[in-house]
Amino acid sequence: MLIWIIFAALTGAAVFALLWPLGRDRATAFADGADATSLYRSQLGEIERDMARRLIGPVEAESARAEAARRLLRSSSDEVGPSGETEASLRRRRASSALALSCVPLLALLVYGAYGSPGNPDQPLSARLQADPARQDFALALARIETHLAANPSDGKGWSVIAPVYLRQARYDEAANAFAAAIRHGEASSEAHAGLGEARSLAAGGVVTAAARDSMVEALRLDPKNPRARFFLAIGKEQDGDAPGAILALRALLEDAGPDMPWTQAVRQRLARLEAEAAGGGVAALPPAEQQAAIRAMVDGLAERLKAGGGTLPEWTRLIRSQVVLGDRAAARAALVTARDRLSQEAAARAALDALAVELALKETAP
Repeated sequence: MLIWIIFAALTGAAVFALLWPLGRDRATAFADGADATSLYRSQLGEIERDMARRLIGPVEAESARAEAARRLLRSSSDEVGPSGETEASLRRRRASSALALSCVPLLALLVYGAYGSPGNPDQPLSARLQADPARQDFALALARIETHLAANPSDGKGWSVIAPVYLRQARYDEAANAFAAAIRHGEASSEAHAGLGEARSLAAGGVVTAAARDSMVEALRLDPKNPRARFFLAIGKEQDGDAPGAILALRALLEDAGPDMPWTQAVRQRLARLEAEAAGGGVAALPPAEQQAAIRAMVDGLAERLKAGGGTLPEWTRLIRSQVVLGDRAAARAALVTARDRLSQEAAARAALDALAVELALKETAP
């Protein structure tokens, strides 16, 4: 009931705002509001303004003045009743009042009926958060889950629901925390561990860190066929300089994949690149001793290319890991120093290199 009282008050204020100028200074409100003489003076003033703005010339102005004078004479001969508001102006004022009184409330009701919800009760945010999730938009559903978790931080199921959402939104640190909370509160599934490993890797700029590897290994312990864990462990092999191992892991992953899996295209692309980098894919078929020599040659080639200039964080990470695997820690330290210098303007890259230095026990070279 209160809302209708408010609507009535607002409508009355709007109508009053329209009627107020109609009821005051009526002689100025209408062109013929006082008498024929005031109309004549108004027309003369309009003619003078048109001449000043050069809308008409002197000849047209003189003709207009003559016509206005003739109208004044006709009006004076026909005028009846006292001077003041004419019958025509009175009719217009009454019509304007009636229009305002009827149309403004009617228009307000029509607009509210079309765009409002007069039949629905008041519904603040707290009530909307308790509504059916199927009828909420994505942002409201996310806010509802976050509100629930703020009040119930031990709800592992809730954390397992919101963690993939954070991951898709590129909120990697929040995703890692959410996956860790889900695991800690009873949702320690293979997918949760794989998601935690992926979030940790993406938060480190795509580097499969030691913590990410541990999560992937745990995911495979729970489900040896988990494709996400197998894919990131293959990337870890590649970053360690073990290109043949990465190629074999990716091939095995594709062999076990179903025909309609959406992620197989990304795996094929990475495998094709690795095979092209590994001298046409022949490294994996070499004897162990020759594989080692081929890997060293590839690592040296990568080092020379990066030394010449440029290089991305994954490339520098792959080089440093490969040099550590090959036992050339001095070269790895030198590469780490160069990488820090080349990527000094990227905060995320600096943080990833610091984490890599700690992981590979190269931290003593930090500038």
